[in-house]
Amino acid sequence: MVLFKRKPVQFLQTPPVDDESVEVWYITQTGEVFVTYEEYLNRMDFYNQPRFICQITGHSGLTFFEALKSEHNGAQEVEQAFPEALKAPVLRRVQFQTISRIDTLVDMIYDEFKSDYYPGEVVMIQSATGERIAGTVRDKARLGSKVLPDGTLTQPFSRYSISIDGRPDQEASVDGGQIYRDRKIFTKSVLRSFIKKTVTREAWTGAPWLVKHDVAAQYHIDTRVPPHLRYDSKVLERKQHQAQKKASQGTNGLQDMNGMATFQSFGPARLPELKPAPKSHKATKAHQNQLPHQDHNAHTDSSMFLAQNHGMLPPVTGNPFHFPFRQNMPPPPLIASPEPPPPPPPIKYPIEDLQLEPRDDLVRPALKFMCNDPPEGVVDNGARNDKISMKSIGPLLETWDTLNVFCEVYKLDSFTFDDFVEAMEITTEEIPCQLFTEIHCALLKQMVSSEEDGGKLLVDLPDLDEDDDEDDQDESMAPSPEPEPEPKPAGRATRSSLAKLEAERIRAEAAAAEKSPEPEIKHRASDVLDSFNWIEQLKNRAFLDGGWELMMVGLLHQLSKNPRHTETCEELLAHLVPPDVEPSRETVRQHYSMLDLNLRVSALQIICLLTVDTKAFRAYMDECSETMTGYRKEKIEWQRQRKQAIEDLKGLNDQRKILLPENMPPSPPAEDNEVAKTNGDVKMTNADESPEEPSEEAGDSDVDVNARRNTRRGGNRAAERQRKREEQERKKEAELAAKMPKQSKQFVRLLKDIQKKQDVIKKCEEEIATIDNDLREADCARTRILGKDRFWNRYYWYERNGMPYAGLPTSSTADAGYANGCIWVQGPVDMEREGYIDMPAEYQEEYKAKFKMTVPQRKKMEEGRTSVFNAHQWGYYSEPSEVDSLLNWLDPRGFNESKLKKEILAYKEKIVTHMENRTKYLGSADEEEDKDQAKEDGKEGGSKRMATRTKAQSSPEPTNFRCLNWTNNVALEEFNHLHSEPPPPPKTKGRKTARKNNRN
Repeated sequence: MVLFKRKPVQFLQTPPVDDESVEVWYITQTGEVFVTYEEYLNRMDFYNQPRFICQITGHSGLTFFEALKSEHNGAQEVEQAFPEALKAPVLRRVQFQTISRIDTLVDMIYDEFKSDYYPGEVVMIQSATGERIAGTVRDKARLGSKVLPDGTLTQPFSRYSISIDGRPDQEASVDGGQIYRDRKIFTKSVLRSFIKKTVTREAWTGAPWLVKHDVAAQYHIDTRVPPHLRYDSKVLERKQHQAQKKASQGTNGLQDMNGMATFQSFGPARLPELKPAPKSHKATKAHQNQLPHQDHNAHTDSSMFLAQNHGMLPPVTGNPFHFPFRQNMPPPPLIASPEPPPPPPPIKYPIEDLQLEPRDDLVRPALKFMCNDPPEGVVDNGARNDKISMKSIGPLLETWDTLNVFCEVYKLDSFTFDDFVEAMEITTEEIPCQLFTEIHCALLKQMVSSEEDGGKLLVDLPDLDEDDDEDDQDESMAPSPEPEPEPKPAGRATRSSLAKLEAERIRAEAAAAEKSPEPEIKHRASDVLDSFNWIEQLKNRAFLDGGWELMMVGLLHQLSKNPRHTETCEELLAHLVPPDVEPSRETVRQHYSMLDLNLRVSALQIICLLTVDTKAFRAYMDECSETMTGYRKEKIEWQRQRKQAIEDLKGLNDQRKILLPENMPPSPPAEDNEVAKTNGDVKMTNADESPEEPSEEAGDSDVDVNARRNTRRGGNRAAERQRKREEQERKKEAELAAKMPKQSKQFVRLLKDIQKKQDVIKKCEEEIATIDNDLREADCARTRILGKDRFWNRYYWYERNGMPYAGLPTSSTADAGYANGCIWVQGPVDMEREGYIDMPAEYQEEYKAKFKMTVPQRKKMEEGRTSVFNAHQWGYYSEPSEVDSLLNWLDPRGFNESKLKKEILAYKEKIVTHMENRTKYLGSADEEEDKDQAKEDGKEGGSKRMATRTKAQSSPEPTNFRCLNWTNNVALEEFNHLHSEPPPPPKTKGRKTARKNNRN
């Protein structure tokens, strides 16, 4: 059944209809009936929302009718795929199971049945000779365990009688280890789909899995739920447990009161309850009359109130509840004081970001813009690129991310974003850029398979031939217009009258020509494609000498028939094959080399989007999804091992604490500490005294004769003293070791076990970190954002998922050490902008009354002069200091910014490292360019200056491009040639073979 928010969709009950002639509305798929058209429309709107889930396949984001159709198709597939012989045993095992997670239930059932077979099931027999024979299980005998002489039990096993297919007179009797199923028959995915189709479960904790009634009746499965698994029993059991808990708490509280269990028999267990005074005068008198009749055990008088100036109170003696009161004191009037309003509840953070108080002390760090038309209000932007417009930044990032994330599909080496932008900027034929060419050829290869693979068209394209044929048929079927008879002149025809008629006819033809002008020719793509079949050429991979440029023209010309791409394709074709230039292979190649950067981005975006729908692309995504599933299971296993190791380590540490006092070394005596302090160069008293003796001995001899000898012996004496000190220290250490009690073998073994457990925990953590990184790289389904800020701007770090942090480690530009190296900021989408920022006037006034400013005013104050206002505007951060400033600006008390700050902090080290590597990479490339430019200036000298005087030139493009160092290593390893090159010729026969042929 179809799920909505992970629960089955509940159909509406049929309303009572008294008059059968009343018009009603009916939904065929659900059987629901509606009396009013409004209710019918509301229900259909609900069913058409893409929020339903197919229970069998697990596909989400479907409408109700799509999910219902998916379930119907999935049920048929499961019914055909799942073995009939296993259905009844599996359902009996699943019935009344209380395992909540279906994944755990599937794993349990699969483990039980993967080596168990049932009569009627088709299996394969592995004979002793290695032959594989197909057969059908006819009978099964279950043999229990056998007790061995030493008391151990053998494992139970089963024997099967199998009739062999194609041999009606032969049967085989084999054990379970000699037979197996086909791999595709009994898998976890098929088992999961079968259980989802045939079993249901209610939405309460501890609910059992129940086989559907029609299925249970078909396979004769008991549907009577045991009493202890029913919902009423669970509720009653929970209530009894709560009642017992309250009763035990009440008894404990009564026994703990003042330390006595029977306190209530000696007096009141609590102080009298104070009540507000009665409002009426009669009630006041009645209250005063009741005072003398109070309980005498309380030892109170009729007057219970004291005045302020009546002296000191007598000392309290006796009963602690005996209050001394004054006699003959009139009670003060009883006035019920109004209760103060409760304080407002404390704010529980996080809350909505824009509901926090505005802050004027912090401004978001200024954004940088790569385009030549930044948003309004940006005064200075040193990082501009005059060749890129703002509308191309988003497609440029999208194309780069797609090419790098799915580089294994395209057989492309990874490349940095800056090299990609630089390759798109090159507009000269003299500098061939391998990166630019390889990208186009790799994308075109995904459109049409090669001749060896069948040469099939792999994408959906509008057909040009059908349109042309229809136009021709319309022209042939249209009736030819009959010539209008010339008006006969009235009366006698003269020369002047005939001239007037001729002039009128000419004017009529001119007017008709003005009313229906000839269609303007925007490009000449059809002319250049008359003799060039781009699909056939693409099959043969003829990319050289302007071949791939002509293929792009053919592809764009065919895509121009699609209304979605008509405008963009027509604009591109007008630049590639203009109407005023004779089209040819050479002119198309020249025009593509000089094409504007923004148009190049548009062309690449179009063909990238086409490749996303190919089978190879989807197969890669499915493979990544399966890989991630395996990684998650492996991670769970490592986490389980780490948890077990931590628990074991905790137990070992407790044992170490118990054994530690017996194995502690004795504390050294105080004298030893003093001696230890005097050793070495800390205390120099002995060192100062020791040199005096030899100096006095040397003084008896002649000083002039023995001066050099004394200086040489000074080093020997110092070394001798150092040696003596070391010997004394070794002796003392040996004495301390002899005095120290030896640690027990149990304690030493325990320390080794602790070290082993610590190593196991460390290994588990390393494996978990590795698996997390593998999961990040395999997560290629969508580009994940870092988060959103208070103004709903989206923050992207494209290395976040889907690729290695710095691109492929074997890439030709891997030494750059980064892939994108920037945090990109995108403006809010229209729905978020209209709902949270550019709100209607009444909401803006309400916000202004609360915070003294509107949301746009707050955005301007807190973001400064660099802001992005819609989803088509992009800015970026590229400096580590800007990341720190951004983190200081984010307020973790808001929902959006708490998540964003958490994500940035999690990847901050990598982000900062890549930003620093980007700065070094771009800086080194600029230095090399300056050196090359200086060398060229030195070589050319004055001749170059003379040439510039005679002819005014625009600023020349740099000749040393970083992107020229890129090489497509992936294609070279896969095909032994680049995408743009033809495959190498097949290897000829060896020389020896040729010689033999010549001899023969």
